[in-house]
Amino acid sequence: MNYPVIPIAVLEVASKQRKRQAPKGRRVDPTALADVQRLLGTESRQADLLIEHLHKIQDHFGHLSAGHLAALAQEMRMAQTEVYEVATFYHHFDVVKEGEDAPAALTVRVCDGLSCEMAGARDLLDRLPALLGREVRVIAAPCIGRCEQAPAAVVGQNPVPNATCEAVMATVAAKASTHTPESYTNFSDYQSKGGYALLKQCVSGERDVESVLKTMEDSGLRGLGGAGFPSGRKWRIVRAEAGPRLMAINIDEGEPGTFKDRVYLERDPHRFLEGMLIAAWAVGIEKIYIYLRDEYHGCRAILETELDKLRKAPPMAGMPDIELRRGAGAYICGEESAMIESIEGKRGMPRLRPPYVAQVGLFGRPTLEHNFETLHWVRDILEKGSDWFASHGRHGRKGLRSFSVSGRVKNPGVKLAPAGITIQELIDEHCGGMLDGHKLYAYLPGGASGGILPVSLNNIPLDFDTLQPYGCFIGSAAVIVLSDKDTASDAARNMMRFFHHESCGQCTPCRVGTAKAAHLMEQPKWDLPLLADLSLVMRDASICGLGQAAPNPMDCVVKYFPQEL
Repeated sequence: MNYPVIPIAVLEVASKQRKRQAPKGRRVDPTALADVQRLLGTESRQADLLIEHLHKIQDHFGHLSAGHLAALAQEMRMAQTEVYEVATFYHHFDVVKEGEDAPAALTVRVCDGLSCEMAGARDLLDRLPALLGREVRVIAAPCIGRCEQAPAAVVGQNPVPNATCEAVMATVAAKASTHTPESYTNFSDYQSKGGYALLKQCVSGERDVESVLKTMEDSGLRGLGGAGFPSGRKWRIVRAEAGPRLMAINIDEGEPGTFKDRVYLERDPHRFLEGMLIAAWAVGIEKIYIYLRDEYHGCRAILETELDKLRKAPPMAGMPDIELRRGAGAYICGEESAMIESIEGKRGMPRLRPPYVAQVGLFGRPTLEHNFETLHWVRDILEKGSDWFASHGRHGRKGLRSFSVSGRVKNPGVKLAPAGITIQELIDEHCGGMLDGHKLYAYLPGGASGGILPVSLNNIPLDFDTLQPYGCFIGSAAVIVLSDKDTASDAARNMMRFFHHESCGQCTPCRVGTAKAAHLMEQPKWDLPLLADLSLVMRDASICGLGQAAPNPMDCVVKYFPQEL
């Protein structure tokens, strides 16, 4: 019998295929696998916990080695590429490739955001490496949400407000664990002051859903994370969708200049939690996910402690499950759909819409997405009535706004003021005026993406819809004040460097546009026609608000500060 002749190359391939006993990719080291199994313990290996598990490894070892990533992939039954692409997406994960040295055991992050840059962050970055030595890594970090404490730094997980070289060195020497604010209203204190009584009225039927929805609608409360969508209307929209419904709460406030959520959370966490549970009751939510930015280590400790108390003594029957999820250093996750992708354990890349999050959100379910501060106001509005909230305001506007004020003022901080207040009134009435020797020159009314306005426009009411005619918007009400010792062009350069650093890279207009704009803006003379073309393309073709709003500071400099160019 004549047998077919099989080429040697084919036989070699078949032999290799028979010998392969493990999946393609890096073989898992038994020691690394034992490390991962020990750290994860009995916790679920479900895919949406990938970022949580990456944090466990990063916190324990100070970095993510190739061996541990491969072991985690096997333990979670995921492809190694899936784990690697997520780990390398987020700034706070230090992925160490084969043959690379691990970073220093301790990292000092010095904020180089605009407020901190004006307060001397560059001097800290220049001097600290030599003072701390090679055992400590010093790196620049985008805004860390402590603009009122500028310049701010973080040693490990410990914030250093109004940082000096001496203060940073002392914190390094102390080797302290995470700092947790001690003075805040805890569960028992909150209940003793009437806390959760309103929620109990709702659950018992003393207040019905329709009356609660109408009060929220009549109050005029809008989303306070930046988009400004009417809150009561959002509750109705999600409630009308078929269940099960989920809820996602955004405490990732990464907009440079914004820190209001952190301040309120450090003072009165249960006011927010009660508002959250009332919203969940009214909309019919089955599970709640709280997404907290990684820089807020103290706030995370507070929430973990108080949520544990809440679970042990639930103020309502059938309280929804509540999961606290930890960000990993990505400004883009402030965008609602990017946040949802991150909660699902993926890279934080914005989704194309429609469908909208209210219809197809977390895990494909209708999702009520809210900013922290929006829920912070629910109890006051329902107890005091819609007219109470709407009665505040100035210059024809209605409501209250929490302004995060930083920069060249005597008393920076969170300022609760009437919606529609002007920048001049805000500085004079709430901030103690400008710093001695400084005169108001310009201001950013809405953080990095809200644009820059000159002192000649210091009488514009600060609120939703009032700043758009000037090429700006209020966003999350992050106000950064510049003086005659600053330039708007330098501020715009700082903002564009930030946008370039934080672009998720998904769409070309934002990825390439921010890089090109940042380069052009560093030149002695700006190429105005080319910058105008870049602005147009980024606004029209970017997938999400980061790329669409990134040109705002640049365009405002061209429009209002031509003398600087």
